Amino acid sequence: MEKFKSKIFEGRVLHQRLKPRKHRLIYNVFNLLIDLEELPNLSKHLILFSHNRLNFFSFWDKDHGLGQDRPLISYVREVLIKAGLDCQNGPVRLLCYPRLFGYVFNPLSVYYCYDQSDTLKAVIYEVSNTFGERHSYLIKIDSGTDKTMHHSCRKNFYVSPFLDMDAIYHFSITPPSKVLTILIDEQDQNGSILKASFTGRSIFFNDKSLIKMFFKYPLMSLKVMAGIHWEALKLWKKGLNIIARPLPPQTPITYVNSHSAEKKL
Repeated sequence: MEKFKSKIFEGRVLHQRLKPRKHRLIYNVFNLLIDLEELPNLSKHLILFSHNRLNFFSFWDKDHGLGQDRPLISYVREVLIKAGLDCQNGPVRLLCYPRLFGYVFNPLSVYYCYDQSDTLKAVIYEVSNTFGERHSYLIKIDSGTDKTMHHSCRKNFYVSPFLDMDAIYHFSITPPSKVLTILIDEQDQNGSILKASFTGRSIFFNDKSLIKMFFKYPLMSLKVMAGIHWEALKLWKKGLNIIARPLPPQTPITYVNSHSAEKKL
């Protein structure tokens, strides 16, 4: 019997640029779905995985949130309190790439936040760009469900030099189970600009699975960063204009309720 609630999700990422030039890429990856309360036990019982220490695979609190060395779970619970959510005794599970040999870049990390009865109450989309900036969108979930959820918010954070800031994100996600799906449809006033998705299946979080991931996806994090720049070069060669980078938002989180009303925290 598997002793951890944390899982590994192996699957496929798809990016499809629809205008003004079409561009498509597909690559296979794996993500960790980490129950943040389990981090000490994962680090203690696994040989290949460590928490805040160098290893083949590792998770560092400072790679997320405000970039601090404090426990990430404490930061997330404070954010949930500010959002008026009673999730202090429920699990928080984070979907992200791990560090491989000490390096990682997470374009998107997703927090699934539950109350003490394991009802999903909020999703936090944490977006990082290649300029060392990070911003999150916290979206309340009206009622817990195991079906596909749909929600939207206005884009407030610069990600790609080829994507305008005047856009709306439309999210379609399924809560983690044996299968996990995230679909993001970025739209301007004339329709879809970019569609991105991750679909994966869960496997046990143990040393055997980590060894398998290591040999199937060696140096995955480096490939993610290299791939971002390589695809950007191809978009530039296709004649797309570079959009100037604005200052990042003054606050680290945009709060969005299920009806898309926004405020800053």
